Amino acid sequence: MAVPSTKIPLAGLARRLVLDGLIAEPAAVTAFQTSLEKKVPLVSYLVEQKLASARDIAMAASVEFGVPLLDIGMLEIDQDVIKLVKEEIIRRNHALPIFKRGNRLFIAVSDPTNLKALDEIRFSVGGSTTEAVLVEEDKLNKAIDQALEAADTSLKDMTSEDGLEDLEGLETVDTEAQQQGAEAEVDDAPVVKFVNKCLLDAIKKGASDLHFEPYEKYYRVRFRIDGELMEVAKPPLALAGNIAARIKVMSRLDVSERRVPQDGRIKLKLSKTKAIDFRVNTCPTLFGEKAVMRILNSDASALNIDMLGYEEDQKKLFLENIKKPYGMFLVTGPTGSGKTVSLYSGINIINTVDVNISTAEDPVEINLPGVNQVQVDEKTGMTFEKALKAFLRQDPDIILVGEIRDLGTASIAVKAAQTGHMVMSTLHTNDAPQTLTRLMDMGIAPFAVATSINLITAQRLARKLCNNCKKPVEIPPDSLIKEGFTEQQVATGFRVYQAVGCESCNGGYKGRTGIYQVMPISDAMKRLIMEGANAIQIADQAKKEGISDIRQSALKKVMDGVTSLEEINAVTME
Repeated sequence: MAVPSTKIPLAGLARRLVLDGLIAEPAAVTAFQTSLEKKVPLVSYLVEQKLASARDIAMAASVEFGVPLLDIGMLEIDQDVIKLVKEEIIRRNHALPIFKRGNRLFIAVSDPTNLKALDEIRFSVGGSTTEAVLVEEDKLNKAIDQALEAADTSLKDMTSEDGLEDLEGLETVDTEAQQQGAEAEVDDAPVVKFVNKCLLDAIKKGASDLHFEPYEKYYRVRFRIDGELMEVAKPPLALAGNIAARIKVMSRLDVSERRVPQDGRIKLKLSKTKAIDFRVNTCPTLFGEKAVMRILNSDASALNIDMLGYEEDQKKLFLENIKKPYGMFLVTGPTGSGKTVSLYSGINIINTVDVNISTAEDPVEINLPGVNQVQVDEKTGMTFEKALKAFLRQDPDIILVGEIRDLGTASIAVKAAQTGHMVMSTLHTNDAPQTLTRLMDMGIAPFAVATSINLITAQRLARKLCNNCKKPVEIPPDSLIKEGFTEQQVATGFRVYQAVGCESCNGGYKGRTGIYQVMPISDAMKRLIMEGANAIQIADQAKKEGISDIRQSALKKVMDGVTSLEEINAVTME
């Protein structure tokens, strides 16, 4: 007697995937059965088990059901529309309302056969016509998480402190009574929790800056991670004033003053032994006050020169020159290029009990035990120039000046370097040769420049490729030579990698590394300086002496597989 067949007939999306050759029929049948048993959408199960890619499934579904396929990552999702539907309905149905046109509400789904979701959402919003818009499963998951985090409900669902033991402001406002009034004004639990969560999330994600930005029709929060700004939340615009006030209370700023920029500081205690400082600046804009926080990690244990990205020959020059008894050690580069970390790493190496080190900084970013650190404050008259004059009366061995900004500071620093002190400082120039001409343009005599400076380090920060997902890319030799590689380098057959992107990185990159030009001042350069040479002539001399410029050092990072050509082209000039 024949045994009846138990084969399950496939229909709809599963059948289309089999016909298109994207998945074998037995696997499709098993997936269909399992998704029913587990009560999960078939598309979610297929993508989760990696039986087919989200892109392939979406394209097949678009053809099978005639539903338009959109890239949800390119859409500006209307927060007001999301608020129409409860979070539990969105998550239960795996469907996200994205925009509304008249009485038509458009719902992003990864499975167009999910008619139950459309019906439930239509009922919950009072009978509006719902239309499905097809999106890829993985992108839909990300969009739902981001949208709900930014929605109004996210503020109410945040835990009170998320493990924070204390938040302590370091600066004070004019009067205690004013501060108490400000705290009462922003005694809004959801806002307090939201700001606290932003601070903690920024630390967990390795951000360097937080931007709280009000605009005419929306409010957003962005983090700068590995040098790139990315949006992390869109709280309701109505809370813009409360968020700004909360940040100002934490920073001990004047909450009632909204017309001029203010500077403050927050100390966030993660534990009894671990604390993170935030430098805060508020600035009035057209639609409210924007607040930007810079995270100042005061952990001296992170100051390891081997982690900064110096090549071996560059590190040798660095270490030799910081240990010289006198002269100037200068670090140059744009804002946010890691100049302060480089200087602190040097100070950390030579910070011993037999050395007197004094620093003048604005602000003091890292607390180093054994180093006399002075906070520069223009409002009280404590300038770099005054701090330097005081240091010279305190028997210093090493002086660190946060930045040489004017002729007065530069003159005292040069004189200190010429009279038996090691002086370290930073300037804002594009490369090492330009630093020399910049000092002369300030008014420092060429002879003083030539006889005082030992070493100049120019630097940039470049994002490092993620080791989990980077992949090699074929580039013709002629194109590599045009990028700046030599024929000898191309002949070695090195591999060039490109960014891909995965769950453990940010668009194919994770972390940053330094790119350096380390230029000691040779006798030949000193003669050129005293003869009034320009930056181009000094750069030509450095090239003759085998000193790599910023671009050449960046190309070396590409050869080593540390970063991509696209990244170095973004941070260096050919």
